Amino acid sequence: MDNSDWSLLTALFEYKNITKASEVLRSSQPAVTYRLKRLEEEFGVKIVYRGHRGVAFTPQGEYLVNYAIKMQKEFQKTKEEILNFENKIQGILRISASSIFSRYKLPPILGKFTEKYPLVEFHVNTGWSEEVINSIFKEQSQIGILRGNYNLSQEKQLLMEENLLIVSKNPIDPKNLTTLPRIYYNTDTSLKTLIDNWWTENYVSPPTITMRVDNMETCKEMVLNGLGYAILPNILLEEDEELFKTPCLTKDGQHVQRQTWLIYKKEYSNNVLIKVFCDFLKDWDFRKGAIKIK
Repeated sequence: MDNSDWSLLTALFEYKNITKASEVLRSSQPAVTYRLKRLEEEFGVKIVYRGHRGVAFTPQGEYLVNYAIKMQKEFQKTKEEILNFENKIQGILRISASSIFSRYKLPPILGKFTEKYPLVEFHVNTGWSEEVINSIFKEQSQIGILRGNYNLSQEKQLLMEENLLIVSKNPIDPKNLTTLPRIYYNTDTSLKTLIDNWWTENYVSPPTITMRVDNMETCKEMVLNGLGYAILPNILLEEDEELFKTPCLTKDGQHVQRQTWLIYKKEYSNNVLIKVFCDFLKDWDFRKGAIKIK
């Protein structure tokens, strides 16, 4: 088995369909079928069963897939370590980042980093913060950028802090929030817990939720059109937007803040590319979206 076989098995296991796997691998369906047959002959076992709905892996096939996943990780790690021998800033940086951070903060960071280090490529996946953690745990990514506080064993670097705000089209009195229409949005567990804890600390009655939407951006658009208020992190709110913003405060008058962290496994601590990227972020002004002026 070699790297192409590992890729074949993992793609086929993910999609459970030879046609789809061949498209992802940029190969022909007959070529994938032929190589799969050769692997079965090589090991003397049935790897998959074929049916009208796709393929199903045998126990022996699943064992080979797990081996293929492990070998792909080792192969990638070996390539990265060999590049480190020359101390050149090059290679592929695999990043998993929160969707909101990826939309509002990540593009200029990667753009400026590429200008400085043109030999570096990026493989970026976005999703919920919980998905970022899972990606780091499974070693699908080297670096994770997540929002919220999590009890993690990985190396951590605080990137930014932002205030949680009560946002409305017109001025409102925070004392009256329980009777005013609130727009609710789906979000990760960390932010939901932060908002809920702040609410129960300040109000006895539950909020009057009149609208539920699937994400923050949709929620903000509803607020912009005067359909209710929302509790949003400052990352969504540009300075020139016509929205009234009132900070969420604790009982002792402190701002309720949401943090964004960079995480990576300790085994990557000596990776030259990761160290350079972490240092680059230390010099980044997240409010201005540019390198800090020293």
